[in-house]
Amino acid sequence: MRLADLPTPALVLDRARLRRNIQAMSERYRKLGVRLRPHLKTSKSVDVARMATEGHFGGITVSTLKEAEHFAAAGFRDILYAVCIAPAKLDQAAKLIKSGVALTIITDDLDAAKTIAVRGKELGVTFDVLIEVDCGEHRSGIPPESDVLLAIGRVLHAGPGSRLAGIMVHAGHSYTARSLDAAAEIAEIERSAGVRAAERLRAAEMPAPTVSMGSTPTALHGKNYDGITEMRCGVYMFGDLFQSEIGSCGKDDIAVSVLSSVIGQRRPENRVLIDAGFLALSKDRSTANTPHDVGYGRVADLSGALGLGDVTVVGVHQEHGMVEGKTPLPFDRLPVGARVRVIPNHACITSAAYDRYHVIDGSDEVVAVWPRCNGW
Repeated sequence: MRLADLPTPALVLDRARLRRNIQAMSERYRKLGVRLRPHLKTSKSVDVARMATEGHFGGITVSTLKEAEHFAAAGFRDILYAVCIAPAKLDQAAKLIKSGVALTIITDDLDAAKTIAVRGKELGVTFDVLIEVDCGEHRSGIPPESDVLLAIGRVLHAGPGSRLAGIMVHAGHSYTARSLDAAAEIAEIERSAGVRAAERLRAAEMPAPTVSMGSTPTALHGKNYDGITEMRCGVYMFGDLFQSEIGSCGKDDIAVSVLSSVIGQRRPENRVLIDAGFLALSKDRSTANTPHDVGYGRVADLSGALGLGDVTVVGVHQEHGMVEGKTPLPFDRLPVGARVRVIPNHACITSAAYDRYHVIDGSDEVVAVWPRCNGW
């Protein structure tokens, strides 16, 4: 089967680019001597996970317990659930641990820590817990200098059903960086916040064996990882237009795209319509605040090449995408029925609309179909 044979819209994954992206990050962290714990929240794919963990210790990061169950069923046994856990989910987490999974959970809340410590004993497990530390994004986590850090640490360390595993920090604000130097500066802030928090726990005679940090920009552009034991990052495997705008990949590194069909021409408006709307592409506009705004995605030809010119999806309805160019569109190459590929702004959100990848390997031949895990 070839791409031209697929029903549209369809999610396309270029295995050659995926492999190259994975190998580059893997080699970087082998040389640095830091464990790489790839984040699977972008791909949600066992096949991708196997590629991403090859040659490493085998640990992975997930963003939902459904992902954790999905990967555990495929044989992954060292899993970090990197979202502060709601107490109601502890039963589900305990089932994973009883099945043989070394599951680590996180919290930044003292009352939640008390619940974890008690519920672990009631459920017959010991929960390994990282304390999430805020390094400047102000989304979740507590400041490394907070007294609450030590209070949570004491509860987890002394708890009958919990074990203090260390610190987790995430510099989500690294995506606001508009230069490599700025990304490197945020990476150092992230690193130092995690290390400082771990040092405070150790000074108070509590363990902090794990100091986990990670986002793709800080994983790629940091200059010093002293004191960090593991790196979590995920979108580096796929790349997207926003990542290319902030210097975390090149456009030729982007491994995922949406195959779509032309369904209409509007020549007076210099526009064509495609059958990929916001349900197929998402409404992400992350490139709007970068030097090169590409609307809802950049439009390539069937081969994935950007040979159509500066052509973007400028508007989306539920099942319609409106494609325009800054110069006259090549309408003769875009008749109704023609196939195009839309390169996404944000690979995580676009991929979430699909239950499978149609895998190619440097050509238009579909060499495999890889399932995805969606939902919660």
